[in-house]
Amino acid sequence: MKEDTKFSYETIHTCKQSGARTGLFKTPHGVIETPVFMPVGTQATVKGLFPENLKDLKAQIILANTYHLFIRPGHEIIKKAGGLHKFMNWDGPILTDSGGFQVFSLANLREMSEDSVEFTSHLSGDKFKFSPERCIEVQNALGADIIMQLDQCTEYGITKEESRQAMELSLRWLKRCYEAHKDPNQLLFPIVHGNVFDDLRIESIKESLPYAKCGIAIGGSIGETKAEMHHILENLQPYLPENMPRYLMGIGTPEDLIESVYRGMDMFDCVLATRIARNGTAFTHDGKIVIRNSKFKEDFSPIDEKCDCYACKNYSRAYIRHLINSGEILGANLLSIHNLRFLTKLMEDIRQAIKEDRFLDFRAEFYKTYKAKDPKDDFFRISLNKQSKEVKTNKKKGN
Repeated sequence: MKEDTKFSYETIHTCKQSGARTGLFKTPHGVIETPVFMPVGTQATVKGLFPENLKDLKAQIILANTYHLFIRPGHEIIKKAGGLHKFMNWDGPILTDSGGFQVFSLANLREMSEDSVEFTSHLSGDKFKFSPERCIEVQNALGADIIMQLDQCTEYGITKEESRQAMELSLRWLKRCYEAHKDPNQLLFPIVHGNVFDDLRIESIKESLPYAKCGIAIGGSIGETKAEMHHILENLQPYLPENMPRYLMGIGTPEDLIESVYRGMDMFDCVLATRIARNGTAFTHDGKIVIRNSKFKEDFSPIDEKCDCYACKNYSRAYIRHLINSGEILGANLLSIHNLRFLTKLMEDIRQAIKEDRFLDFRAEFYKTYKAKDPKDDFFRISLNKQSKEVKTNKKKGN
C-alpha cells in the first residue's frame, strides 16, 4: 500500500514533570486531540445514546466492532448505506476492532487454524470462516478511519510457549492483513502481543513496526494485575515510536487511564462506562458509587458535584436511583452520559495538565479523593511515593 498522507500524528507537548504527552492525530474525519478515550459502539451505536449526546459530552472518536457488524446487519448492507459513518449518522472518526477479542471471548464457539478462525454464529448457529483477508474486506466495506489487524488475544496465566505461539500467529496474520489492505482512506494498526513476557512483547513490537504507518496498538493479556500492566507498558515504552499514536486496547477505569497516560499511551477504549451505567453504577471523583443503593433514596445532589454533564446539571441521585430501580431506560441513559462525560472530561483535564507541565501534581490531587474498588493492587500509594521521588529529582535538576 502507498505511504499514507491522510493520516498524521504530531506531539504537541511533553510534560517536563512526568514525560506524558499530548498530540494531534489527523484522520479523514477530523483531528483527534490525544490522549483520548473512545466510547464503544459495538453494534454501530453507543448503547442508549444519540450521536448528538456523544458530541455534547465531547467524544472525539468512537469504536465499533467488525465481528458483530459482520454478523448483523452485514457489512454489505452497511456499504450500500454509504459506510458506517452514514449508516449510524456519526461524522467524526471511527475505529473498528477486528474481531480479535471475539477469538478469545467466544472460544466455545470457534475453532482456530493457521488460515482462519471458524466461528459458529451466536445468533443463528451458522458457521463461517474469518480469515485476515476477510477481516480486512469487512472493515474496508464498513469504512472506518482506523482498522485493526485480526489477532489472537490471550488470557492471563497461559505458558510462555502458548503466548509465543499466539504472538507469532498474530504476526503472520498481520502480514496478511497488511497485504490485503488497499484503501488509503483507512489506517491499519498492528497489535503488539506477548502476554506478560517482556522478551515476547519486545519481539512483537519490533516485528510489528514495519507495518505501523501512523499508529500501533498494545493488546492485553486478559486478567493481568494492574502492577503487571504497568510493568508491560514501562517495558515497552523505549521501543514505541514517537511519531505515531499508541493505542492501549480495552482500558477504561479512571485510574487506568491516568496510569497509562503516565506510561506513554495515547488512545483508549472500554465498554465499562456504559455497562456499569446499565447496572446503576457511576464514576465520581470519590470513586464508583452504586446509585441503586437505598442510601441515595433521598439524596437530591447531582451524581458528582464536579461534573458538567447533562445528567448532573439536571437530575439528582434520588431521581436517577428511582429510574434505575423502576427499570426505566432513562436511568441507564443518564448514567451512561455521565460516565462517558466523566472520562472525556478526565482526558481533557489530563491534556491540560500535561500542557502546563503539572501532570504529576494533577495525578496526586486526583487520588486524594478517588478510591479504587480493589485495594489489593494498592498502586495509588506506590505511584504517589514514586511521584514524590520524581518531583524531588526534577527540582534538583532545575526542571
